[in-house]
Amino acid sequence: MDLALPPKVSDRAFARLAEISADTGAPKCLRVAVEGGGCSGFQYEISLQDAPSAEDLVLEKDGVKVLVDPVSLPFLSDAVIDFSDELIGARFVIANPNATSSCGCGTSFSM
Repeated sequence: MDLALPPKVSDRAFARLAEISADTGAPKCLRVAVEGGGCSGFQYEISLQDAPSAEDLVLEKDGVKVLVDPVSLPFLSDAVIDFSDELIGARFVIANPNATSSCGCGTSFSM
């Protein structure tokens, strides 16, 4: 099996996470995980966390951290974690080259 390439995090995503940490008054990490479920087979679970776990891959810029657990890492190989602020809403989004299809909401995918 090929080694998974780590996902990339856009400057926009790091900047938004820094804003969230500033607004809450405490550093927050963004956890990006992949779980079974959703309308396409897998779904992204994106949440805020206070600190990484020992086994997490930590992607860091200027003290801001994005976390990926080892089980999710192969599903997110070479993906780009970004922040989108559009008329329909603002959210963290994932551009995943491994997904063969995704649902309309963009939170679930298949491989």
